[in-house]
Amino acid sequence: MRIVLFLFLLCGILYARIPVNDAALARIAKTQQHLPFSFAVMGDNRDGDGVFEKILSQLDMSDVVFAVNNGDLVSNGWEYQFKRYVDIVSHYKKPLLSAIGNHEIPLFFSSRSNFKKYIGRPYFSFVYANSYFIFLDNAKKKRVSKKQMRWLRQELQKAQAYKNRFVFLHVPLYDPRKGDFKRGHSMKDLKNAKELNKLFDRYGVTMLFTSHIHSFYSGVWHKTPYIITGGAGAPNDRDGGFYHYIIVHVDKDGVCYELKRL
Repeated sequence: MRIVLFLFLLCGILYARIPVNDAALARIAKTQQHLPFSFAVMGDNRDGDGVFEKILSQLDMSDVVFAVNNGDLVSNGWEYQFKRYVDIVSHYKKPLLSAIGNHEIPLFFSSRSNFKKYIGRPYFSFVYANSYFIFLDNAKKKRVSKKQMRWLRQELQKAQAYKNRFVFLHVPLYDPRKGDFKRGHSMKDLKNAKELNKLFDRYGVTMLFTSHIHSFYSGVWHKTPYIITGGAGAPNDRDGGFYHYIIVHVDKDGVCYELKRL
């Protein structure tokens, strides 16, 4: 009986699902890190599987090392939706890192448990070649927690040893449709948004990637350049939204960004 129980537990360990981000990070770590390299960024694929799969198919045929999906992976944060998302991405070859968005938190529950179970940690960092990558969690749309802010300062300090610093968070600091540094479909706590902006300025963030607005915008918030990319399948914004993703090309001399329309 003990042997049967041991074998049952062993099978459970061996066949336990590895969160998507953990598996992707392990694959990225095993690649031969070199310059130049490219990676892709998209956001807001929820409710648009056809568009999302078209993007993934195009990326499979490209030379990107990995891709980033910057949040709103699912519609309402329920477990069956995460299972569907994992099933979709498992059919494609490129490592895919997924950030947490507001739609990953089930309504009325405010829980990140499904995201953690199927995707991984809500905020984390990693290094590739000459670049430092930082993923943040502002999925509640209001602010970044004090604990996470302390972690972010430490990460930005460590990132100074690298040429490039790329930051990803789902909800933008401000809404460019409302004017300079205005609140709209963006972070509700404007004080915290400004605090983040000052940190990004101080530590020289190369590019801040956000999503949440289902369109494409780019510009500079004080000293920090930003790209809003929300065209991976969710309903397009009525103010000129379109389906798209971004290819980021990195070499020893700098970075360039290529907008890919579908």
